[in-house]
Amino acid sequence: MVEIYSYGDFVEGLLAAGFALGGSNAEGIYTLVPWDWREQPPYDTPVRWHTGDPETDPWEWRIRVLTERDDIAYGKVFFKKSGYITRAWYPYFLAARRQGRTLFEAYEEGQVSREAKRVYEALLAADSLPAHELKRRAGFSSQEKAPFERALTELQMRLYITVCGRQQKRSQTGEGYGWPSAAFCTAERFWGCGLFREADALSPREAEEAIARQVYRLNPEAPPKKVQKFIRG
Repeated sequence: MVEIYSYGDFVEGLLAAGFALGGSNAEGIYTLVPWDWREQPPYDTPVRWHTGDPETDPWEWRIRVLTERDDIAYGKVFFKKSGYITRAWYPYFLAARRQGRTLFEAYEEGQVSREAKRVYEALLAADSLPAHELKRRAGFSSQEKAPFERALTELQMRLYITVCGRQQKRSQTGEGYGWPSAAFCTAERFWGCGLFREADALSPREAEEAIARQVYRLNPEAPPKKVQKFIRG
């Protein structure tokens, strides 16, 4: 077990691992903070969930890595739940999941839903958008929360979009109000073209094999079926 005492330890551990589930549940694969807000850590550490302390609250770290670094992505990328993927490993997941297909190619092949395509097209027209504004621009009504959330998750799982920060709603005078919501951008905008050229140089098979080897290095007892689902999304 990698012991985590601060945000710096978390980043160091994540960069060494390459990827991790974002919450306390490792889903049989790997997480760096394997306890939730109701549990005592298995070792003596100040790290606690939902305290608001940016140094010791894992909930705050998901935004810190996005605002302070350019080598870690965060979003719903594993088992439709939150997770982290470092820049070093993102090309492997791209090769395994997207297999060189654009969203529009995947849509034509029936691999992407119509709702996800609507969200993606709305996001393409902007550098980034908070969820509440993206929902409006994609034409989802206030009663269509569930299909919009499913589309967001689908796009994140297939690595077409990613979380790139958070933003409050704005009043007519431009003042922020309410709880901030996650902001999204395309994976291409988040990473740049160089990373995608690296992904194109990998075959899906070699990418999957490389990820599987790393999973078993981190967790030799990971169930094979879970590992395959973890890799392929």
